[in-house]
Amino acid sequence: MRARASGPAARRAWAWARLLGGLSILALLVWQVGTGPFLDGVRGIDRSALAAAFGISMLTTVCCAWRWSLVAGVLGVRLPLGRAVAAYYRAQFLNTTLPGGVAGDVHRAVRHGLDISDVRLAVHAVVAERSIGLAVQVTATLVLLAVFPSPVRPYLPPVLAVLVALALGVWLATRALTRTRPAADPARLGGRLRDRLHAAVAGLRAAPFTRRAWAGIVAASALGVVGHLVLFLLAARTAGATAPLTLLVPLTQLALLAMALPVSFAGWGPREGVAAWAFGAAGMTATQGVTTAVTYGVLVLVAALPGAAVLLARTLRPRVALRGGADV
Repeated sequence: MRARASGPAARRAWAWARLLGGLSILALLVWQVGTGPFLDGVRGIDRSALAAAFGISMLTTVCCAWRWSLVAGVLGVRLPLGRAVAAYYRAQFLNTTLPGGVAGDVHRAVRHGLDISDVRLAVHAVVAERSIGLAVQVTATLVLLAVFPSPVRPYLPPVLAVLVALALGVWLATRALTRTRPAADPARLGGRLRDRLHAAVAGLRAAPFTRRAWAGIVAASALGVVGHLVLFLLAARTAGATAPLTLLVPLTQLALLAMALPVSFAGWGPREGVAAWAFGAAGMTATQGVTTAVTYGVLVLVAALPGAAVLLARTLRPRVALRGGADV
């Protein structure tokens, strides 16, 4: 019983750690720079910025949904682009309003799995889609940091060495997982986790990723990265940043990458902390960095509101169907 209870307890502890980590970063920033930058990040947003954010976010969402549809198709699951876009909007809304920042991705994976009667395969598709997107984002960040001047450039050689070591470790681990399948012990969380990892890795490696599929997936991921970057640059200009784009591009891309860290409150926390450090180290001010990050967070939240409509429509659909059947 203790072994069975340790799994949910560990997950709850990790969820609380992520939540408290993000809130702690925000509290530290408030202590350092005050509440002014946070309020300025909201006050500076006007109608033109909101309209531009809606347009940019729509194109970015379509690109990410296209990537998901392509990955699902490679894994043998038909996912129409229209349905993928609606589900992605819903996931973005949940990610930006619920603690942790991943609830939306879990929801769309499970919801899609129930629709196709195969939750495991749907989860594999979402994990692969998000992993590929993250890999492209990391690559784009490293390229931008190497090309444009930034306070991170002197640290790129050791960072690249660490990333290469991590990539090698992941590659060796995946080969080991696909060669030998450990026996799953239902009484131990570690055994179940290894079994699930083995199934996911084996399924993804066996998937027929053709050159055409890879080209579409990488193109969709690259367009998604560009969309997020353009939206962050819009937030910087809206927040009053007048620095040249050659300086803002690597700083904002670095802040975007920080959002992938597992310690956040619905995406808030690491983004603001990294932006404050990066802007300050680049010769601007930490206050400007916080204001820019807050502006970006608000624009993303407002641009994700169509996901609330999708979620509401999905919730009300069974009730409407039930009433229609009763009338008949």
